[in-house]
Amino acid sequence: MAGPLRSVAMSPQLLKVAERARREPDARFHSLAHLIDVEALGRAYGRLRANAAAGVDGVSKEMYGRSLEANLNDLHRRMREMRYRHQPIRRVYIPKPNGKKRPLGISAFEDKVVQEAIREVLEAVYEQDFLDCSYGFRPGRKAHDAIRTLNRLAWTGQARWVLEADVQSFFDSVNHRMLKEMLRERVPDGSLMRLVGKCLKAGVLDGEELSTPAEGTPQGSVLSPLLANVYLHNVLDKWFEKEVKPRMRGRAHLIRYADDFVICFERRDDAERVMAVLGKRLGRFDLRLHPDKTRLVCMEPPRPSQQSGKGPDSYDFLGFTVYWRRSRKGNWVQAFKTSVKRVHRVQKALAAYCRSQRTIPVKEQHAGLVRRLRGWFNYFGVNGNCRSLGTVRHHVERAWHKWLNRRSQRSRLTWERFADFLRTFPLPPVRVYCRIWE
Repeated sequence: MAGPLRSVAMSPQLLKVAERARREPDARFHSLAHLIDVEALGRAYGRLRANAAAGVDGVSKEMYGRSLEANLNDLHRRMREMRYRHQPIRRVYIPKPNGKKRPLGISAFEDKVVQEAIREVLEAVYEQDFLDCSYGFRPGRKAHDAIRTLNRLAWTGQARWVLEADVQSFFDSVNHRMLKEMLRERVPDGSLMRLVGKCLKAGVLDGEELSTPAEGTPQGSVLSPLLANVYLHNVLDKWFEKEVKPRMRGRAHLIRYADDFVICFERRDDAERVMAVLGKRLGRFDLRLHPDKTRLVCMEPPRPSQQSGKGPDSYDFLGFTVYWRRSRKGNWVQAFKTSVKRVHRVQKALAAYCRSQRTIPVKEQHAGLVRRLRGWFNYFGVNGNCRSLGTVRHHVERAWHKWLNRRSQRSRLTWERFADFLRTFPLPPVRVYCRIWE
């Protein structure tokens, strides 16, 4: 398709919306649905992943793109005439470290296009409202930025006490009525809200069983991360910044990545006061703190005279375990290592990959392993975490060696020969891939 449909940049109209939202924090946008035109749907199509799983329609991006212009014009016509209907979401499950399964929702491709177009419009408004304490699923922000903030707070003595919180089944608990009320405070556009409502009320096809959830937003949905940020912006972020922080005797900071968050305190009494009311605050919006995963952690730096090589306590955030350790110079520093659960999870997944792909050409096996390891290293390869990376790489080498040996009983691949083999097919090196501090 020519011209605008290939563009993934924000349109001039949306730029004007974003500028007004930034300039007028209390402005209400009554007419935004018209911005979801054929060009907007084309930009949405361009941003969707080509290798994403297909929904109940079985349509991929490549299939939809064969008649892209006709498909987008037909979709826009049905939306304008209020004939667009959201198809059921296909339910799939992925295993969790505790043995349970996490439900994910996969929308039909056309519905993904609509959701992505809605997300673009809403993001133009709400990105101007979201606070600096929010890092998840926002343009120009990532998990490493949240980790850097944690490190800075520790160095400046503002994270002596940390409230480690976990919202139980957050994406399944979002109250539709409350979410819509929050959206209407800023975007009282009836047409746009109807489209959002169609996404929220879409049926869920679990095997052969079709259900219509009365609450929650499907994990895996294109629109869910933004709706989650809107919900928690109102439930948690604004409440903490405007009502909680002014009442603190010491400094306090909220760091949130989607539904994962920690609150750092300079003083223990402040931390205990917030912990006593946090559950009640979330309960007003049908959210619950996990009783076994919510705790107050003392993260005061150990005394210089303490001889132990490890600090007294630790906590997990965004896949990292945060703890105190001795530096090479003998000073106490706050460090970040991959949590044990994440290490075991990736080891199991990569060993399963080596087993399942043992019959394909070695070059293809190598490319798949490198791609998976590099993605993991790019995220967890922070300062002071090379030991975790080395553990994972060593495990992958052993698993790969094991399953390569199963390919043939005639010629055994000794460890000496395997070392030569790795010179031809090297795995990503263990090093710092992302610096949390210089």
